[in-house]
Amino acid sequence: MRIVDGVGGPLQRLTLPDGVAFGVVAASTFLAFASNAAASPLYRVYQAQFRFSAVTLTLLFTVYSMVLLGTLLSLGSLSDYVGRRPMLLAGLTTGTVACGLFVLAHGVGLLFVARALQGLAVGLITGAAAAALHDLRPHGSAASVLSGVAPTAGQALGAIVASALGQYAPAPTRLIWWLLLAMFVATLLAVLTIREPGGRRRHADLALLRPQVSVPRPARGAFVTAVPCLVGLWGLGGFYLSLGPSLAAQLLHSENLLWGGILILLLTGLGAVASGALAQVSPNRTMLIGCVALTVGALVTLTAIGTDTPWLLFLGTAIAGLGFGPGFLGAYRATVTVPLVTSAERAGLITAIYIVSYVATAVPAVIGGIATALYGLHGTALVYCATVSVLTASAAVILVARHMVTPSTAAQAVPCPEPPLGACTVPACPPNVPVSARL
Repeated sequence: MRIVDGVGGPLQRLTLPDGVAFGVVAASTFLAFASNAAASPLYRVYQAQFRFSAVTLTLLFTVYSMVLLGTLLSLGSLSDYVGRRPMLLAGLTTGTVACGLFVLAHGVGLLFVARALQGLAVGLITGAAAAALHDLRPHGSAASVLSGVAPTAGQALGAIVASALGQYAPAPTRLIWWLLLAMFVATLLAVLTIREPGGRRRHADLALLRPQVSVPRPARGAFVTAVPCLVGLWGLGGFYLSLGPSLAAQLLHSENLLWGGILILLLTGLGAVASGALAQVSPNRTMLIGCVALTVGALVTLTAIGTDTPWLLFLGTAIAGLGFGPGFLGAYRATVTVPLVTSAERAGLITAIYIVSYVATAVPAVIGGIATALYGLHGTALVYCATVSVLTASAAVILVARHMVTPSTAAQAVPCPEPPLGACTVPACPPNVPVSARL
């Protein structure tokens, strides 16, 4: 830690070494996604306390997704103008307030506000943190690896810790948020002691902050092929994060919250491991592997629900998890690495992929919540899993039919940023990709 010339408080005068700052930035991303996932296992507790329907439960999940999407689209490149530290500080402050609202929540209204603030916090942190990691360590793969692993690991750990504390610790809907609040404050103070990783532009062109959504002609075939995979995997992810814990409780005939956390851990944790293991495989082959695993996992889960077999539910989730990460990793890379797509066009293409992903996460979750209220969780889950299996199987068939499974080359391998929900290990974009693409 070194002294920096200038006037100000101790935190402004002391600056952490860049190596430590690198870890602090990665921890910011980890914490943001852990906080998001911590809400999922507690939905059933809130539902019992505040007596709201399955529709309201899924809307709580959806409001997070939609606010996050809007934040990424509108503010994804703002750190280029105001700096990385201010964006990280704004995101961490917002996350701290969100945790405080969860602590104070005495009704569904504050839950909605807290979830919206969580979406804003993750949106503010994600882009700035990815860019800051590359600024702090522009050479080597460390920035890409941590940009991908930190959000996914945060999701997995946040869900399992929240479910364990919710089941076995006192104050099940308070303790986890007190702990996360303390971690947000500590991380915020740590960010105050790092140097500004990136440069700033004196004059921001607000036109550059408008979302750029387009699918260039050379990429349209690959994009159309990837859409069924994206819709299927993110639809499944939205279902697990919103209604998965309730489904586990129903099949196990147990109110133990830990089962819901384990279910989410299997999906996100194995997704991270599998996508990391396949990071060097060609994009189309990776997507094909992901689609096949997702199809098998959805069918096994369908069988588990139809036969009321709990262990099959966890097996199906594990198999789906092995396809979850690779499915997105392959779909993303197969689309953005089309040779004739220019750097200027890539930002709009990436935005289009994110729109499909977030809509596929939020809309099916809302429909599932409404269907659950009308027809019950059992029947809704059956239809949901069957639909996912059809979509992912269709994507696999299209891939094979179009002969798109080809070896990748070094020139094609373009790393990509962390997806919504943080459910797969996807490296962040390198510095030569426009910041608006580093969502």
